[in-house]
Amino acid sequence: MHAAFIRATGGSDQIEYGELPTPRPGPTDVLVKMEASEANHVDLFVRSGAYKTHTPFPFVIGRDIVGTVAEKGPGVARFAVGDRVWCNSLGHHGRQGAWSEYAVVPGDRLYPLPDGVDAKAAAAVLHGVGTAHIGLVREARLAAGETLFIEGGGGAVGGAVIQMARDIGARVITSAGPKDEDWCRSLGAEIVLDYHRKDLYEQVRAAVPEGVDVWWDASGHNRFAECLPLLAMHARVLVMSGLKGSTPPTLPVGALYTHEITLHGFAISNASVSDLGAAAQTINRLLAAGKLRARIGATLRLAEAAKAHQMLESGQARGRIVLVP
Repeated sequence: MHAAFIRATGGSDQIEYGELPTPRPGPTDVLVKMEASEANHVDLFVRSGAYKTHTPFPFVIGRDIVGTVAEKGPGVARFAVGDRVWCNSLGHHGRQGAWSEYAVVPGDRLYPLPDGVDAKAAAAVLHGVGTAHIGLVREARLAAGETLFIEGGGGAVGGAVIQMARDIGARVITSAGPKDEDWCRSLGAEIVLDYHRKDLYEQVRAAVPEGVDVWWDASGHNRFAECLPLLAMHARVLVMSGLKGSTPPTLPVGALYTHEITLHGFAISNASVSDLGAAAQTINRLLAAGKLRARIGATLRLAEAAKAHQMLESGQARGRIVLVP
């Protein structure tokens, strides 16, 4: 089979496209024929070695897969050959990735794709919405009627967080670039503030004088000194970006304990099978209802895997980069 893989961690020049043996599923695995995948920043961190995880070489890269069941192990009961399925937890912790014509997926990490859902449209949202669910539901326990401030609403994770928070029934305020304002509003953000504004945080305070319940920074800046004073008593802060930030942020601890604010760091890569399964139920409900959207900025072939990483690193694509065989 054809696959995009690495033999060592490093730059995008480490990515090869060529032939590898078609894998066979184990007793509790499913062999999936790939229809679509997408590129995300976790892929970059795994490929470069910035995110330390087991990568048995040659290591197929890629996180998410949408496809059809080609074969299954004898211990898998809930899928049949030909079923359309998806997974958003490959390419990490020793699991070979999704960027190949065929991928082996553990049966407990595989989910049915709702009828009528386009493979590329699904692939574009799986990572972002999975992250949003774990952050908002498991970590922040966001409730209807609460207010969320999401920085970086125009990005893939930011857009997913807006949609998930609105589905929960929360009020959403976000910061984004001027070109992303209409997009963020269409996803459900009530207030969209230009992140270039020098008075950005004063504007947030004016919009929520009683204080923000959940602050999520998807931009990677993690401006604790500016944002902690904006938060309500018992607020929750979500940290999941900034792995390669150049300047370590300052954390004013006084604001944390006097307002009983909790800090939650998490990565979807560490999510348990039960966490991912709970997120999958919500993802499939929203996919079936046509309530999940993402902008697709480019569609590339697997043979262009290195280009996909280069585009993502440089910010060339405005929207998700989807890969097809």
